[in-house]
Amino acid sequence: MLITRADLTADLRGLGLAPGDAVLAHGALGALDPTVGGPDTVIGALLDAVSPGGTVLAYTDWHAPYADELDDAGRVPEALRPHVPPFDAASSRAMRENGVLPEFLRTTPGACRSAAAGASFAALGAEAAWFTADHPLDYGYGPGSPLAKLVERAGKVALIGAPWDTMTLLHHAEHLADLPGKRVIRYEVPFATADGVTWRWVEEFDTADPVVEAFTEDYFATIVGDFVAAGGGREGRVGKAPSLVVDAAPMCAFAVAWMEERAGR
Repeated sequence: MLITRADLTADLRGLGLAPGDAVLAHGALGALDPTVGGPDTVIGALLDAVSPGGTVLAYTDWHAPYADELDDAGRVPEALRPHVPPFDAASSRAMRENGVLPEFLRTTPGACRSAAAGASFAALGAEAAWFTADHPLDYGYGPGSPLAKLVERAGKVALIGAPWDTMTLLHHAEHLADLPGKRVIRYEVPFATADGVTWRWVEEFDTADPVVEAFTEDYFATIVGDFVAAGGGREGRVGKAPSLVVDAAPMCAFAVAWMEERAGR
Protein backbone atom coordinates (compact mmCIF):
# COMPACT_ATOMS: atom_id res chain seq x y z
CA MET A 1 0.00 0.00 0.00
CA LEU A 2 1.08 3.58 -0.64
CA ILE A 3 2.41 5.41 2.41
CA THR A 4 0.52 8.63 3.08
CA ARG A 5 1.46 11.94 4.64
CA ALA A 6 -0.71 11.03 7.64
CA ASP A 7 1.14 7.72 8.00
CA LEU A 8 4.51 9.48 8.04
CA THR A 9 3.29 12.12 10.49
CA ALA A 10 2.12 9.43 12.89
CA ASP A 11 5.48 7.64 12.62
CA LEU A 12 7.42 10.87 13.27
CA ARG A 13 5.23 11.69 16.25
CA GLY A 14 5.88 8.18 17.52
CA LEU A 15 9.63 8.90 17.46
CA GLY A 16 9.16 11.97 19.61
CA LEU A 17 8.56 14.91 17.29
CA ALA A 18 5.99 17.25 18.82
CA PRO A 19 4.27 20.59 18.15
CA GLY A 20 6.70 23.49 18.44
CA ASP A 21 9.81 21.39 17.79
CA ALA A 22 12.64 22.47 15.55
CA VAL A 23 14.00 19.46 13.68
CA LEU A 24 16.99 19.07 11.37
CA ALA A 25 16.01 16.32 8.93
CA HIS A 26 18.29 14.01 6.95
CA GLY A 27 16.62 11.60 4.60
CA ALA A 28 17.41 8.73 2.26
CA LEU A 29 13.94 8.96 0.81
CA GLY A 30 14.24 5.93 -1.43
CA ALA A 31 13.95 3.86 1.75
CA LEU A 32 10.46 5.30 2.32
CA ASP A 33 8.90 4.27 -0.97
CA PRO A 34 6.23 3.99 -2.05
CA THR A 35 4.84 7.28 -0.76
CA VAL A 36 2.00 9.37 -2.08
CA GLY A 37 3.69 12.50 -3.44
CA GLY A 38 7.38 11.75 -2.85
CA PRO A 39 9.66 14.30 -1.13
CA ASP A 40 6.90 16.92 -0.85
CA THR A 41 4.88 14.44 1.19
CA VAL A 42 7.83 13.84 3.51
CA ILE A 43 8.32 17.58 4.02
CA GLY A 44 4.62 17.98 4.65
CA ALA A 45 4.68 15.18 7.21
CA LEU A 46 7.65 16.74 9.00
CA LEU A 47 5.82 20.07 9.14
CA ASP A 48 2.66 18.38 10.39
CA ALA A 49 4.61 16.56 13.10
CA VAL A 50 6.03 19.81 14.54
CA SER A 51 2.99 22.03 13.96
CA PRO A 52 1.86 24.38 15.23
CA GLY A 53 4.91 26.50 15.92
CA GLY A 54 7.62 24.17 14.65
CA THR A 55 10.41 24.47 12.09
CA VAL A 56 11.98 21.95 9.70
CA LEU A 57 15.61 22.38 8.62
CA ALA A 58 17.88 20.64 6.13
CA TYR A 59 21.57 20.98 5.33
CA THR A 60 21.85 22.25 1.77
CA ASP A 61 25.52 23.14 1.24
CA TRP A 62 25.51 24.12 -2.47
CA HIS A 63 26.26 22.61 -5.84
CA ALA A 64 29.66 24.18 -6.56
CA PRO A 65 31.04 22.37 -9.61
CA TYR A 66 34.33 24.28 -9.47
CA ALA A 67 35.33 22.80 -6.09
CA ASP A 68 37.35 19.95 -7.59
CA GLU A 69 39.41 22.46 -9.58
CA LEU A 70 40.79 24.36 -6.57
CA ASP A 71 44.56 24.27 -6.24
CA ASP A 72 46.36 23.28 -3.04
CA ALA A 73 46.02 26.83 -1.71
CA GLY A 74 42.25 26.89 -2.30
CA ARG A 75 42.41 29.21 -5.32
CA VAL A 76 40.27 28.97 -8.43
CA PRO A 77 42.27 28.82 -11.69
CA GLU A 78 42.23 32.19 -13.44
CA ALA A 79 40.92 30.74 -16.70
CA LEU A 80 37.94 29.25 -14.89
CA ARG A 81 37.13 32.20 -12.62
CA PRO A 82 34.90 34.20 -15.04
CA HIS A 83 32.74 31.12 -15.70
CA VAL A 84 32.00 30.00 -12.14
CA PRO A 85 28.37 30.68 -11.12
CA PRO A 86 28.36 32.57 -7.79
CA PHE A 87 26.60 31.40 -4.68
CA ASP A 88 23.14 32.94 -4.36
CA ALA A 89 21.20 31.85 -1.29
CA ALA A 90 17.93 32.39 -3.16
CA SER A 91 18.70 30.27 -6.21
CA SER A 92 21.85 28.13 -5.92
CA ARG A 93 21.06 24.43 -5.92
CA ALA A 94 21.69 22.27 -2.86
CA MET A 95 24.57 19.84 -3.07
CA ARG A 96 23.35 16.79 -4.99
CA GLU A 97 25.21 14.35 -2.73
CA ASN A 98 22.90 15.35 0.13
CA GLY A 99 19.92 13.74 -1.60
CA VAL A 100 16.69 15.33 -2.75
CA LEU A 101 15.27 16.44 0.61
CA PRO A 102 17.36 19.64 1.04
CA GLU A 103 16.63 20.89 -2.49
CA PHE A 104 12.91 20.17 -2.17
CA LEU A 105 12.82 21.95 1.19
CA ARG A 106 14.82 24.90 -0.15
CA THR A 107 12.37 25.39 -3.02
CA THR A 108 9.19 24.96 -0.98
CA PRO A 109 7.28 28.28 -0.85
CA GLY A 110 8.08 30.14 2.35
CA ALA A 111 11.46 28.50 2.93
CA CYS A 112 14.52 30.53 3.95
CA ARG A 113 18.16 29.70 3.25
CA SER A 114 21.26 30.90 5.10
CA ALA A 115 24.05 32.76 3.35
CA ALA A 116 27.12 30.70 4.29
CA ALA A 117 27.47 28.84 0.96
CA GLY A 118 29.09 25.51 1.84
CA ALA A 119 27.64 25.53 5.36
CA SER A 120 24.19 26.76 4.30
CA PHE A 121 20.89 25.42 5.62
CA ALA A 122 17.30 25.75 4.47
CA ALA A 123 14.45 26.12 6.94
CA LEU A 124 10.68 26.17 6.72
CA GLY A 125 8.22 27.02 9.46
CA ALA A 126 7.69 29.36 12.37
CA GLU A 127 11.36 30.20 13.09
CA ALA A 128 12.84 29.70 9.63
CA ALA A 129 14.00 33.32 9.34
CA TRP A 130 15.70 33.24 12.75
CA PHE A 131 17.49 29.97 12.11
CA THR A 132 18.93 31.14 8.78
CA ALA A 133 19.73 34.79 9.67
CA ASP A 134 23.25 36.10 10.31
CA HIS A 135 25.03 32.85 9.47
CA PRO A 136 28.80 33.51 9.75
CA LEU A 137 30.63 32.99 6.47
CA ASP A 138 33.75 31.75 8.25
CA TYR A 139 33.53 28.75 10.58
CA GLY A 140 29.94 28.26 9.49
CA TYR A 141 29.36 25.24 11.75
CA GLY A 142 30.28 27.12 14.94
CA PRO A 143 28.67 29.84 17.07
CA GLY A 144 25.87 31.72 15.33
CA SER A 145 25.24 28.90 12.86
CA PRO A 146 21.89 27.15 12.40
CA LEU A 147 23.45 24.18 14.20
CA ALA A 148 24.33 26.30 17.22
CA LYS A 149 20.80 27.69 17.19
CA LEU A 150 19.36 24.18 17.01
CA VAL A 151 21.23 23.28 20.20
CA GLU A 152 20.22 26.57 21.85
CA ARG A 153 16.61 25.99 20.85
CA ALA A 154 16.63 22.43 22.30
CA GLY A 155 15.83 21.14 18.82
CA LYS A 156 16.03 17.62 17.43
CA VAL A 157 17.70 15.74 14.58
CA ALA A 158 15.82 13.14 12.52
CA LEU A 159 17.65 10.58 10.39
CA ILE A 160 14.97 9.14 8.12
CA GLY A 161 16.55 6.15 6.43
CA ALA A 162 19.81 8.11 6.42
CA PRO A 163 23.10 6.58 7.60
CA TRP A 164 24.17 7.67 11.06
CA ASP A 165 27.41 9.15 9.75
CA THR A 166 25.42 11.84 7.91
CA MET A 167 24.47 13.66 11.13
CA THR A 168 25.61 17.20 10.29
CA LEU A 169 25.15 18.33 13.89
CA LEU A 170 28.43 16.60 14.73
CA HIS A 171 30.32 19.18 12.66
CA HIS A 172 29.20 21.65 15.34
CA ALA A 173 30.62 19.31 17.97
CA GLU A 174 33.90 19.22 16.01
CA HIS A 175 33.99 23.00 16.20
CA LEU A 176 33.34 23.07 19.96
CA ALA A 177 35.64 20.22 20.99
CA ASP A 178 39.07 21.14 22.38
CA LEU A 179 41.23 19.08 20.03
CA PRO A 180 44.82 19.87 19.08
CA GLY A 181 45.69 19.84 15.41
CA LYS A 182 42.25 20.39 13.90
CA ARG A 183 42.42 20.58 10.13
CA VAL A 184 41.67 24.09 8.84
CA ILE A 185 40.90 24.80 5.19
CA ARG A 186 40.77 28.09 3.26
CA TYR A 187 39.24 28.42 -0.18
CA GLU A 188 37.78 31.00 -2.54
CA VAL A 189 34.01 31.35 -2.93
CA PRO A 190 32.17 33.63 -5.38
CA PHE A 191 29.12 35.33 -3.86
CA ALA A 192 26.34 37.03 -5.82
CA THR A 193 25.79 40.60 -4.62
CA ALA A 194 23.82 43.61 -5.80
CA ASP A 195 27.06 44.94 -7.31
CA GLY A 196 27.99 41.75 -9.11
CA VAL A 197 30.16 38.78 -8.16
CA THR A 198 32.37 39.16 -5.11
CA TRP A 199 35.09 36.60 -4.45
CA ARG A 200 35.85 35.95 -0.80
CA TRP A 201 38.16 33.66 1.12
CA VAL A 202 36.32 31.33 3.49
CA GLU A 203 38.02 29.61 6.42
CA GLU A 204 36.63 26.72 8.45
CA PHE A 205 37.49 23.42 10.04
CA ASP A 206 37.67 20.66 7.45
CA THR A 207 34.31 18.88 7.16
CA ALA A 208 35.23 16.64 4.24
CA ASP A 209 37.58 14.50 6.38
CA PRO A 210 37.85 13.73 10.10
CA VAL A 211 38.80 16.98 11.80
CA VAL A 212 41.88 15.38 13.42
CA GLU A 213 43.99 12.43 12.31
CA ALA A 214 43.07 10.37 15.38
CA PHE A 215 39.56 9.68 14.09
CA THR A 216 38.52 7.15 11.46
CA GLU A 217 36.58 8.06 8.34
CA ASP A 218 33.24 6.83 9.73
CA TYR A 219 33.62 8.08 13.30
CA PHE A 220 30.37 10.06 13.21
CA ALA A 221 28.49 6.76 12.95
CA THR A 222 30.45 5.41 15.92
CA ILE A 223 29.58 8.45 18.03
CA VAL A 224 25.88 8.18 17.20
CA GLY A 225 25.94 4.44 17.85
CA ASP A 226 27.57 4.96 21.25
CA PHE A 227 24.99 7.64 22.10
CA VAL A 228 22.13 5.30 21.23
CA ALA A 229 23.75 2.44 23.15
CA ALA A 230 23.94 4.72 26.19
CA GLY A 231 20.19 5.26 26.01
CA GLY A 232 20.02 8.37 23.86
CA GLY A 233 17.67 8.82 20.93
CA ARG A 234 14.61 6.95 19.74
CA GLU A 235 14.76 4.33 16.98
CA GLY A 236 11.86 3.17 14.84
CA ARG A 237 10.50 3.26 11.32
CA VAL A 238 9.17 6.17 9.32
CA GLY A 239 7.24 4.48 6.58
CA LYS A 240 9.55 1.62 5.65
CA ALA A 241 12.74 3.50 6.55
CA PRO A 242 14.76 2.67 9.70
CA SER A 243 14.95 6.02 11.46
CA LEU A 244 16.40 7.77 14.49
CA VAL A 245 15.44 10.95 16.34
CA VAL A 246 17.83 12.52 18.87
CA ASP A 247 17.73 15.65 20.99
CA ALA A 248 20.32 18.04 19.61
CA ALA A 249 21.79 19.42 22.86
CA PRO A 250 22.59 16.11 24.59
CA MET A 251 23.74 14.58 21.28
CA CYS A 252 26.16 17.47 20.74
CA ALA A 253 27.43 17.41 24.34
CA PHE A 254 27.98 13.64 24.12
CA ALA A 255 29.91 14.06 20.85
CA VAL A 256 32.14 16.80 22.27
CA ALA A 257 32.99 14.65 25.31
CA TRP A 258 33.57 11.60 23.07
CA MET A 259 35.98 13.51 20.85
CA GLU A 260 37.87 15.13 23.71
CA GLU A 261 38.22 11.83 25.59
CA ARG A 262 39.92 10.25 22.59
CA ALA A 263 41.89 13.14 21.08
CA GLY A 264 41.68 16.09 23.47
CA ARG A 265 44.45 17.96 25.17
